[in-house]
Amino acid sequence: MIMPRLSELSSHMTAKDGSFNTSDGCAIAYSVHASSKARAPRLALIHSLALDRSVWDGVVERLQDRAEILTYDCRGHGRSGRPHGVYTAELFGRDLGELLDHLGWSAATIAGCSMGGCVAQAFAGLYPTRASALALIDTSAWYGPEAPKQFRERAAAAKAKGMSGLIDFQVTRWFSEKFTAANPQRVKHATAVFLGNDFECYASTCALLGDADLRHYLPSFRMPVAIIVGEEDYATPVAMAKALKAAIPQSTLKIVSGGRHLTPIECPGEIAAEIGGLLERI
Repeated sequence: MIMPRLSELSSHMTAKDGSFNTSDGCAIAYSVHASSKARAPRLALIHSLALDRSVWDGVVERLQDRAEILTYDCRGHGRSGRPHGVYTAELFGRDLGELLDHLGWSAATIAGCSMGGCVAQAFAGLYPTRASALALIDTSAWYGPEAPKQFRERAAAAKAKGMSGLIDFQVTRWFSEKFTAANPQRVKHATAVFLGNDFECYASTCALLGDADLRHYLPSFRMPVAIIVGEEDYATPVAMAKALKAAIPQSTLKIVSGGRHLTPIECPGEIAAEIGGLLERI
């Protein structure tokens, strides 16, 4: 099941949608949001595990006049191809590099949330001259020594219970109770996208996160880096954001009051302000 993006339901947001095939034949679906500003900076946004580019709708709405913005569905997600196999952060980073080639973008500011933050780090490690700046949101370079086991257990739970069996757990990690009560349609949309996942792709992406160790890239980053985390993020807690801050030269840290794990949805104004500030630092 492929869900419409929230942006497709909003008449005030326009984008040029497209698709291209990676070098290994995976279709990547994307949207480019043009800016009215001449010579606008370029910004690429990478979504979180088991969701899609609609994670960024509220942020895009706030930044559209300040940047040319790319959103896309990572392989195995949303409207992109769903090949089964081994997924790695570097593979997803290569996909982004090929997508930028397809668009003719030599470089961009790269922002990623959760899984997207891991991909952003891998991209910057593989293509350091192409990442003008990084926004690492609700993410980590390494989930710890137990992560391979824990993420595979999460995939096993999805297989045993079905994706629907994980929803209550996911929603409480994604959003605060206050946000959930006040924004039922946004929560419903995110839930529907989650339920539309292919299980094998979900399991492969869980393994990607469990196995990811991107710490060796961090000391070499010389671009501006903004690290952002929800105050109540239980999935990638503030301690992980502080570890990123300590490892990355020229980085800043913003803790979003009351935010949980999906601050681009729950707190789009704060995230847009931080990314906007990052664009000004380039």
